[in-house]
Amino acid sequence: MGAWDETSFGNDAANDWAYKLEDYSDLSYLDSTLQNIIDAGEDYIEGSDAEMAIAAAEVLAWLRGSPTLVNVYTEKIAAWVAAHPILPSPVIVQKAVSVLERIQRQPSELPELWEGNPDWAASMSDLHKRLTS
Repeated sequence: MGAWDETSFGNDAANDWAYKLEDYSDLSYLDSTLQNIIDAGEDYIEGSDAEMAIAAAEVLAWLRGSPTLVNVYTEKIAAWVAAHPILPSPVIVQKAVSVLERIQRQPSELPELWEGNPDWAASMSDLHKRLTS
C-alpha cells in the first residue's frame, strides 16, 4: 500500500485517480468509481479500489461544501470543484455513504491494513459526517 497517512488523498491510488478527474466535467467518473465497489457485492475489496472510492466520496463532500484542508495532495481537488460547482444528487451521495460503509467491513483490504489505527477510523467517520450533513 502506497499510503503515507489516513486521509482520503494520503495514498497513491487516490492521487492517481484525482489526476484522471481532470478529464471530466460531470460526476460520471465519481459514479463509476463508486459503482465498482457496489458491483463487488460481498466479494473482497482491494485496497486501491477502496482508496479510489474514498477519493470519489471526498470529492462529493467537497461539492456539498464540506472540504478538508487544502494541501499539496488536495489542491487539484479544490481546483476541480471550483471549476465544476455541481450539486450532487441525493442518490449519488447515498451511494457514496453505502460504499464507505462497505469498504469498512470485511471482506475488504483497508480495514486489515489500518487495523488498530484510530486515525483511519476517525478519518472515515469524518468523511461520512461531511457527506451526510
